[in-house]
Amino acid sequence: MTTRPFTSLRLILVDDDRLRASAVESDLQQVGFDVLSVISTASGLLYQMAQQEPDVVIIALDSPDRDVLESLSIASSHNPRPVVMFSESGDQNFIADAIRAGVTAYQAEDISPARVRAAIDIAVAQFSAFNDLRQQLDATRRQLSERKLVEKAKGLLMSVHQVAEDEAFGTMRKLAMDKHKTLGDIARDIIAILDKSQSQRSEP
Repeated sequence: MTTRPFTSLRLILVDDDRLRASAVESDLQQVGFDVLSVISTASGLLYQMAQQEPDVVIIALDSPDRDVLESLSIASSHNPRPVVMFSESGDQNFIADAIRAGVTAYQAEDISPARVRAAIDIAVAQFSAFNDLRQQLDATRRQLSERKLVEKAKGLLMSVHQVAEDEAFGTMRKLAMDKHKTLGDIARDIIAILDKSQSQRSEP
């Protein structure tokens, strides 16, 4: 998600109370937020999110149900973004399910113009921190995966060409430099070639 100045964030508001939604929308617009749309049910949320690509989604339904969480879960898996949910329900199981579905900040209280701006601030900050952690985790997983590939490719070179470990690794590094590829990419190429070669040799 592209980072924007806080007060220029683009929002979708889901609220089944028309008067309350109007008051919240008016307050947000007065302080500079861009309210893209106000919808009364979460049934059209996925479509609205796909079409308008908001920076933040605010949900304030008097009786949020599992359909809301299912829509959020689908949206979060494809294009995650900060989501604030206001609900007077303090049910811990529902709150836990909401967080798993992609709710960034859950407010166990009724929505109001005074509260919503602080909640958006919290959601954006938490979403940013979570994104940083997720990127770090993804990078660590990629490094581990690449390391396994390099070790496998190195082992194949040592076995097939009868070379020492340092020579096999040196060959891989030189190939990576010459071809302007990462060690992981070179490892994949070597594995693809030597695995196939070994399979053909083992055939009767």
